[in-house]
Amino acid sequence: MWRGFPLFPEQASTMAARVDTLYFFLVAVSTFFSVLIATLVVTFAVRFRRRSENEIPPAIHGSVALELTWSLIPLGIVMVVFFWAADIFFAMARPPKGAMDVYVVGKRWMWKAQHVTGQREINELHVPVGVPIRINLTSEDVIHSFYVPAFRVKKDAVPGLYSATWFEATKPGRYHWFCAEYCGTKHSQMIGSVVVMEPAAFQAWLAGAATGSLASAGEKLFGELGCGTCHRPDSLARGPNLQRLFGSPVRLASGEMLTADETYIRESIVNPAAKVVAGFQPIMPTYQGLVGEEGLMQLIAYIQSLGDLGTGGAGTGPGAAPGPAGSMPPASPSPGGER
Repeated sequence: MWRGFPLFPEQASTMAARVDTLYFFLVAVSTFFSVLIATLVVTFAVRFRRRSENEIPPAIHGSVALELTWSLIPLGIVMVVFFWAADIFFAMARPPKGAMDVYVVGKRWMWKAQHVTGQREINELHVPVGVPIRINLTSEDVIHSFYVPAFRVKKDAVPGLYSATWFEATKPGRYHWFCAEYCGTKHSQMIGSVVVMEPAAFQAWLAGAATGSLASAGEKLFGELGCGTCHRPDSLARGPNLQRLFGSPVRLASGEMLTADETYIRESIVNPAAKVVAGFQPIMPTYQGLVGEEGLMQLIAYIQSLGDLGTGGAGTGPGAAPGPAGSMPPASPSPGGER
C-alpha cells in the first residue's frame, strides 16, 4: 500500500514490521493528544471567556483525582513506549547466533564489503534471503552511517572502532543502501544496493566470485608483515601466542582485564603501546597507516580463525573457551610483540 510513498519504504526484513508498528503507535498517540489539547484550548477559550469588564470569575478549587488522572495516564503511556522501544532496541542490537558475517568499510565516498569467504564488493552487497546477516562496520576516514530503509537498519561506522548491526531479509530484490551521516562534498553519491537472493542463487554467486577466504588473506598478510617472527608458540617468542586469543580474557600490565575482541585487536596493531599485556615489553612498532582497514579486518579474521590449539583452523567467537591456564598470553596480531 505504502510502497510508492517515500516516507514508507517497503518492509523487507524481520525487524521492519516491529519498527513500523511502534512508529505508527507513536504517531497515533501524538495525533490523539494534539487534537485533544487543541480542542480543549478552543473549548475553554470560548466557554470561560470574560463576558464583560466587570465580571469577576469564580474561584476554581483543585481536584486531586483530576491531578492524578492527567499525571498517571501520560506516565503509563510513556512507560509502555519505553519498554516497547527497549525491546526492539535490544533485539536490533544483538545479532542472532550463527549469523553470517560480512565486513563493511566506509570510505569517502564508497562502501567496501567483504565476505568471510573472500568475495569483495564495492557499493553492492549480495546476501541470501532468510539468513541473519551480521554487518561488522568501521570507517577509514570520517563517520559514515550504514542505512538500508527497507530493512529499518541504521548504524554508524566510526573511524578506529568496530560496531555491528544485523538484518534478516524476507524478500528477494534490490534495496537502496545509503550513508546517513554527512561525510563531505560527495556524501549524496555514497549510495549502493543490497541484493537479496534466493539461497541457491546466492551460492551460485559465491561460486562465481570465489576467491581466498578473509582469514586466508589475513594469514598471507600476517606472513608478509613478519608477525610470526615474534608471535610464535616457543621460547623464542617476543610476543604472545595468538592461539585461542579471540574472545578470551586479557590481563594488561596495569592489572586491568579485558576481552580480546575486534576493537582490541585492531588497537593492538595501530597503537601497540596503548594496552600492554602483562609479561611482555612494549617493543612492537605501530602499523598505523601501513595497514588499511581492509587489511586490519583480514588480520582480525585470521586471529579469530586460530581457535583450536593444535589445528589453528577452527573459528572462535566471543564465547569460545580459552586455552589452558598459562598456555596463551594474549597478544596483538602484529610483529614486535608486547601485547
